[in-house]
Amino acid sequence: MKSIVQYFIKFPIAANLLMVGLFLIGIFSLLNLKSTFFPEVESRIINIQVVFPGASPEEVEEGVINKIEENLKGITGLEQVTSVSRENSGTVVIEVMRGYTTDRVLQDVKNAVDRISSFPVGMEPPVVFKVENLGFAMSFAISGEVDLRTLKRYAREVEDDLRAIEGISKVSLSGFPEEEIEIAFRERDLRAYNLTFQEATQAVREANLQLTGGTVKGKEEELLVRADSKGYFAEDLREIVVKVSPEGGIVRLHQIADIRDRWADNPNRSFMNGQPSVVVTVQNTLEEDMITITDKVKEYIENFNATHEVVKATIIRDSSIILKQRMELLTENGLLGFFMVLILLAMFLHWRLAFWVALAIPISFAGMFLVANMIGITINVISLFGMILVIGILVDDGIVIGESIYQLYEKGTPPLKAAVEGTLQVLPAVTSAILTTIIAFSAFLFIDGRLGDFFAEMAIVVIFSLVFSLIEGVLILPTHVAHSKALNPDRSPNRIQDAFDRFMGWMRDRLYKPTLRFAMHNKLLTTAVLVAVLIVTNGAMKGGIIKSTFFPVIERDNIVVNLQMPAGTREHITENWLSHIEQATWEANKELSDRFFQGEKEAILKVEKSVGPTTYEGTINVTILDGENRDSLTLREVINTVRRIAGTIPDAEQVGFSSQTPFGKPVSISLVGENAAELDRAAAKVKAELSQLEELADVNDNNQAGLREIDIQLKEKAHFLGLSLQDIVGQVR
Repeated sequence: MKSIVQYFIKFPIAANLLMVGLFLIGIFSLLNLKSTFFPEVESRIINIQVVFPGASPEEVEEGVINKIEENLKGITGLEQVTSVSRENSGTVVIEVMRGYTTDRVLQDVKNAVDRISSFPVGMEPPVVFKVENLGFAMSFAISGEVDLRTLKRYAREVEDDLRAIEGISKVSLSGFPEEEIEIAFRERDLRAYNLTFQEATQAVREANLQLTGGTVKGKEEELLVRADSKGYFAEDLREIVVKVSPEGGIVRLHQIADIRDRWADNPNRSFMNGQPSVVVTVQNTLEEDMITITDKVKEYIENFNATHEVVKATIIRDSSIILKQRMELLTENGLLGFFMVLILLAMFLHWRLAFWVALAIPISFAGMFLVANMIGITINVISLFGMILVIGILVDDGIVIGESIYQLYEKGTPPLKAAVEGTLQVLPAVTSAILTTIIAFSAFLFIDGRLGDFFAEMAIVVIFSLVFSLIEGVLILPTHVAHSKALNPDRSPNRIQDAFDRFMGWMRDRLYKPTLRFAMHNKLLTTAVLVAVLIVTNGAMKGGIIKSTFFPVIERDNIVVNLQMPAGTREHITENWLSHIEQATWEANKELSDRFFQGEKEAILKVEKSVGPTTYEGTINVTILDGENRDSLTLREVINTVRRIAGTIPDAEQVGFSSQTPFGKPVSISLVGENAAELDRAAAKVKAELSQLEELADVNDNNQAGLREIDIQLKEKAHFLGLSLQDIVGQVR
């Protein structure tokens, strides 16, 4: 190592080339790094979705889900299999173990599902797919006092416009049900034309289709043969021929049925500040940059609002805001750290020496950006947290090495020799200190699960920043110190430096030395004091004086209210109670604005209301004033005020107030058992006990009751009429 240090000090151009090269390549790498909200990790989730129209959750579980889970046994590479059975549908979620290729496991899962031949009649084919890892970029609402069809038309135009923008590929719409064509056959007309329901539906099915008939190859041209008579609106189906009599009479669809365009019986509806809306969600793929996407979308929204008067676009969530705040914090900390090191070292040593020591911050980050670009790390809240965390450590080795060189120089050692000996003198201590920190952060590389994927990226950022800070401190810093005017024999200390030298001398002689001497002469007492401090600290943590949390509690700028009514509640009842909560939110806004801002600012900015995914569920998303501008108003104060004004919702199964967070509920308990009735009783008992605790609110469970049923039983007379239970249920369906 001595020869390498001597080489760089003897030939300073090598150190300069290394520094400039790291800077240039680091800047180029930084410009090529994509920005995402969370780290990009390969998807290890496989979904199996099944649709079974008209089936209860029990029928879905027994007839479909259990068979799928049974066939999945024996497939290697499955970490965890969870399933959910609902009315009309079910989902199986598979987590693939680390070290296994998700695509290979996906094929094994597809083969296992395809082998099942005993699925119930009426079930649609299962859909097996790998969940694509998409980052959330932005969502906004298109709202206005217009009908839903007009809103949907505007939303489709927005969707097409956004997808036409370079760098944006994932755009989805929500807030409206699917459109469908309703054909209601009139019983008296069916009888008049001697038609059955099945004959009429079969005639429509056979006439409304698209088919290809192959190709016809001529001498000069090849033609495609196809039939296209598929209709997409009620008007397109009116003239379908249902029956032709032997005499040549034709019965058309409009003669036996009422045909109309309508919205499907789907409660997927959304409102923004009381107006009907359609929500546009923009996501970023692994190849796309989130900040670039959000900037382009915001520019599009600005142009959209400038050119439309009937409807307007309102941003609901923008993930780039938090990311940009972290980037600004990193920049501020970097500049602050650079100048703090510069000023403090200049007070004791020389400002040129301080400058070369502080230069470790940008050089270390430049080297880290090079590695990050090579291994696919992005600029995200986790990697930025790692940079903010390590920024205060990067100059430690430089300070020690610089001070060691300066000390030897003050004792009369020539500059070049002082640089070599000063560096080698403290190199073991500096290296061990850096390696100790690297080993500590290396533990994050071995955490399993999605949490491990996140923290591994933070660890890599910290580790390589420290590696390059060591390279800079050992090879670049000594060279610059040796050949700069930092070691200037003609330099005379100024008054400020003299004052600080005297102050440090007083601290050393009057405080540090006596304290150290006392500790050395009273080893047992010193050890006892340290142990006592540890005991007191541990007691403070156990006693709740020092609070602990898995993730830091960060004040966010939104509140989510989840409402769940009893299963089967009609959509208009759920929407009425959501409107009640929305009204309470605006009343809370007036109260909070008057109390905290004397009416000068609005505490609540936007309220988005949505019904779904079932008729008895809904969500209120409240956007409040950002943390920098809401002074002493806390998120908890807003939640408590809205909850107090809204009051109790009669018959509601769940009413939950929370702030959106990617890390789940503060308290979550899973109950596992074979007997559903016992699980229900246990869940009710746990909920009752937890509800007694003052520290907890909104104690809910996810055990949803199904719809009430009408049970069809076949009478004995039906057998004499040649009717089976399947005939009756099929007709009812």
